[in-house]
Amino acid sequence: MGIVRTLARWLLGAVLTFAGVGHLTFARQSFVAQVPQWLPLPVDVVVVASGVVEILLGLSLILLARYRVAVGWIVAVFFVAVFPGNIEQFVRGTDAFGLDSDLARGVRLVFQPLLVIWALWSTGAWRAWRTSRRSSSTESGIEAA
Repeated sequence: MGIVRTLARWLLGAVLTFAGVGHLTFARQSFVAQVPQWLPLPVDVVVVASGVVEILLGLSLILLARYRVAVGWIVAVFFVAVFPGNIEQFVRGTDAFGLDSDLARGVRLVFQPLLVIWALWSTGAWRAWRTSRRSSSTESGIEAA
């Protein structure tokens, strides 16, 4: 894996770890503001649990290079799973993280899919998936012949 991808993976890991620590400490109230009201769990449990998950995912991106493809998929799924919180913040017009306008909250919605792409690209997960699909179609063609 190239140095740029490795650095991108480490950076994403650091960002996730930092955000996870924020869930548990200095930014807790901002994260509370993002929990969708329809979620049938106590808000604080959601914030703490997602913070712990973010810390674990961030450290996994940094330390578990051998499992980077699997970790990349898990991180991508996590980013998709928390997206409703970003939508909820936009719909309710909740100010948090300096996002104090509909425009700022809307721009953030655009960036969430970019985080998914970052996770898949920096870990080689997207490339591994494409390669496995190519191999599967080649093997299928050989078996049919």
